[in-house]
Amino acid sequence: MQTFEQLLQCIEQAISQLRFDCPPKSLYDPIAYTLALGGKRIRPALTLMACNLYNEDITQALRPAIGLEVFHNFTLLHDDLMDEADVRRNQPTVHKKWNPNAAILSGDAMLIVAYQLMGETQSALLKPVLDLFTQTALEICGGQQYDMEFELRMDVTEEEYMEMIRLKTAVLLACALKMGALLGGAPATDAERLYAFGIHIGLAFQLQDDLLDVYGDPRTFGKHIGGDILCNKKTFLLINALRLSDAKQRAELLGWIERKDFDAQEKIQAVTHIYNVLGLKALTEARIEALYEQANANLRALSVTAEQTAILKAVCDKLMHRQV
Repeated sequence: MQTFEQLLQCIEQAISQLRFDCPPKSLYDPIAYTLALGGKRIRPALTLMACNLYNEDITQALRPAIGLEVFHNFTLLHDDLMDEADVRRNQPTVHKKWNPNAAILSGDAMLIVAYQLMGETQSALLKPVLDLFTQTALEICGGQQYDMEFELRMDVTEEEYMEMIRLKTAVLLACALKMGALLGGAPATDAERLYAFGIHIGLAFQLQDDLLDVYGDPRTFGKHIGGDILCNKKTFLLINALRLSDAKQRAELLGWIERKDFDAQEKIQAVTHIYNVLGLKALTEARIEALYEQANANLRALSVTAEQTAILKAVCDKLMHRQV
């Protein structure tokens, strides 16, 4: 089996070989810029790791894996535009570096490129791979729609939030793992267990992201700390703050949410203080740990050995303890 570092080298080499030099330059430059920003490349890596569990040859999984990475970056490009985010991976977002229309159109082109790469799947597996990818893409759009609707609601429940992040974040990780399993020739039960593993890891990953937005290190996080607080984003922390707060705390929270003119640092500090008083950091960490244990139960149920899944488990361990 290949190491995680070897798989990342394969991924970076394959991405570097993608050509975005045809006209019009203004359409393709934002795509090249977005992919060149880097990132963890965790989704294509999951595809290759899952494939490698059942097949020494990962060649057949490489182009679809890169398709997933292109698709993921397309979602980030549009997500940044909808969230009006200024920074991604410590660099200006596409709509800031170019303009909103460029972000929309170049993002659309990235989605088409992702489908082109998926289309290179061997014919016997093309339909199940495309079916999985298409269903996942639609689910992600559904998750994004819920996310936007939640911005207008103050009564979002924790259950609704978990379903939204399952659709918006977790299904793509699950898709990456199941796709790799299919391409590697895994038994159907293992493919489904890897999908379930991905769902639980994805949920934990997003809760970790919510946590890092408040408690992360701005030098390593890649985004401004407190961004979710400033835009009143419904996160696991805010939803539980509204649920657990007393009348005075709730009034203060709602005051900050409704206020249009405020000092950014003052708002971040005030809301974070309420989170601290309510013990939301520990609450979120406990939920992350429970999800991680559920994920590991699916991993242990696979037909392959613990030694074979060690690399996959180590990567996910690192994700759960990340600061970026």
